[in-house]
Amino acid sequence: MICSGRLPGSGAAVRIEFESRIAAVSAAASEEAGESFLAPGWIDLQVNGFAGVDYNDAATPHEEIGRSIRALRATGVTRFFPTVITGPFERMAGALANLAAARARIPEGESIEGLHLEGPYISPEEGPRGAHPREWVRPPDLDEFERLQEAAGGLIRLVTLAPEWPGAVRFIRALVNRGIVVSIGHTQAAGAQIRAAADAGATMSTHLGNGAAEMLSRRANYLWEQLAEDRLTAGFIVDGVHLDTPFLKVALRAKGLERSLLVTDAAAPAGCEPGSYRLGALDVVLTAERRILLAGSRRLAASALSMDLAAGNLMQLAGLTLAEAVTLATVNPARAARIEGRQAGLVPGDRADLVQFRNELHAGGIRIEKVFVGGNPCDTRSR
Repeated sequence: MICSGRLPGSGAAVRIEFESRIAAVSAAASEEAGESFLAPGWIDLQVNGFAGVDYNDAATPHEEIGRSIRALRATGVTRFFPTVITGPFERMAGALANLAAARARIPEGESIEGLHLEGPYISPEEGPRGAHPREWVRPPDLDEFERLQEAAGGLIRLVTLAPEWPGAVRFIRALVNRGIVVSIGHTQAAGAQIRAAADAGATMSTHLGNGAAEMLSRRANYLWEQLAEDRLTAGFIVDGVHLDTPFLKVALRAKGLERSLLVTDAAAPAGCEPGSYRLGALDVVLTAERRILLAGSRRLAASALSMDLAAGNLMQLAGLTLAEAVTLATVNPARAARIEGRQAGLVPGDRADLVQFRNELHAGGIRIEKVFVGGNPCDTRSR
């Protein structure tokens, strides 16, 4: 297979030859590349569901999971972490087992790089807890986690937790020793607790700026502490709803672009018409303004974002260049989640996960043209 386009940074025209992996990257004639850009496929580390499909339901048919993955691919996402949120053990284990089985059985399963466990070891307090159901929040339990990991077939690669729980440092060390990435999130930890978590091996912050109280101390709070901790790479939901633009700009400057990445935190209503949906045990509503709210409230429950829109929003709202936005959607999440073969960009030997697109900010953002997963072309009409 051969695909041509321009590099987002230099604008240089290139030709990529590939099968399942990239075989060669060479210069191409300008007319061959045209106005299209080429980049590694997007990586999304936090997806609760998409296209009407809920990943937190153990009864979700595998065919529906496959359909949702095809819809994700049409937005440029080639690898992602389905995310299971706080709930009773049986529901969480069932959802994890269902996702693991789908990964093994459906053709689209190769896009499931790993699984993200967001909870139940988070803050029980209003604000930091976010939309997670309080009755199922609980302290870190290594025995329970091992049983969840067994249900997931060993696929849990990322865990979000609040480090203020007693025993959290020991728990973080145990997960890191198992090769699992630990992310701080849905927390009201003090600075010393955040630093202790980083000492124990925590390396990420989950959707920083969200899952937080409305009112915080202006001098000392868990957002400032995570922004100041250089050992943490932060994920951001850039949909124009979850974060105010001034905070987004300041947070990107504080973390530095090398320690920042995009996530969508998308849920089942993403890519759908406004209406009522489910997120695990939660009833949620997608409004006409593309906000996903807990039913009967104004509280955000997740996002209706897609990664192509997130990258476009990052340029429009934060003033980043195309190359910078692409890095936050590709190489940075691969490095943060330790995804092999995706950490260097478009280089020979890496997996042939490619996206060809137009940068049309004047018309609303990035327009996906072609997507390849492991060298295989995807249907970009599935969105």
